[in-house]
Amino acid sequence: MRAITVPTPGDAHVLTMTEVAEPVPGDRDVLIRVAAAGLNGADISQRRGYYPSPPGAPEWPGLEVSGEIVGTGSSVTEWSAGDLVCALLPGGGYAEFVTVDAGLVLPVPPGVDLVEAAGLPEVVATVWSNVFLSAGLLRGDGLLAHGGSSGIGSMAIQLGVTFGARVFATAGTPEKVAFCRELGAEVAIDYREQDFVEVVRQETDGTGVDVVLDIVGGDYIARDLEALATGGRVMSIANRSAQPSTIDVNRLMHKRAKIWGTTLRARPLAERVAIITSVRENVWPHLAAGRIRPVIDSVFPLEDATQAHLRMESSRHLGKILLQLR
Repeated sequence: MRAITVPTPGDAHVLTMTEVAEPVPGDRDVLIRVAAAGLNGADISQRRGYYPSPPGAPEWPGLEVSGEIVGTGSSVTEWSAGDLVCALLPGGGYAEFVTVDAGLVLPVPPGVDLVEAAGLPEVVATVWSNVFLSAGLLRGDGLLAHGGSSGIGSMAIQLGVTFGARVFATAGTPEKVAFCRELGAEVAIDYREQDFVEVVRQETDGTGVDVVLDIVGGDYIARDLEALATGGRVMSIANRSAQPSTIDVNRLMHKRAKIWGTTLRARPLAERVAIITSVRENVWPHLAAGRIRPVIDSVFPLEDATQAHLRMESSRHLGKILLQLR
């Protein structure tokens, strides 16, 4: 089968179409013929050599796919050949076929296009597990999502609004700020022109927000702490800054705050399955009802993975970038 591999770490041009062996499902696996794969920041890090696949996963990128089940392991009873699904992967999604544990598979929601469904598993699982399961965001709480026009940010805005939070978002251009507002952010902040800490303070009468979802890292972490309410939580899920994160521990204690660093694919399988189960129970009904939707920036053919990565690295995208199989 065809797959986009990374023969050597480097820029987007190292991505190479390669013939690799078709995977064989284990007892608890399903085999999916891939319709599309979603791009994520982790794919960029993996391509650069900073974030390798975990043991046992394919060495090439791809953390989420959509497609049709074409085979199942002997112990799988909940899925059948012909089911249209999307799935959270530990790696290997940039390929014509993938195998994945049956517990990491979700049905394509009614009304969602099969290709667009590839943009759901990673972002929904990331936002749901961090903002709701770990940080415990409640109705009426304040949520600040950095990178509000990204795949993660656009889903964080939608989920926050759907579950009754007051949503703040940062973005880097007037177009992206307007995009965040269109998705439902009550307060959208142009971080190039405004200090998000000051805006949050003004908009909350000095109280701050309850949860910050941070995909930036670096000096943002200390600023997140300043934007937090007493007892607030910072969920740090990526570090796109070349700067180290330094915080005032006295300030952390004074606010009785938490700074929590997490990743998703490195978690034990049982934890990832529990997250997907919770996503299906709590988020999938809102997708079926149209209250939440996949936000797709662009769709590239699999063979144009280099251009898709360049698009992501340009930071011009609004929402998810997908690779489609032909």
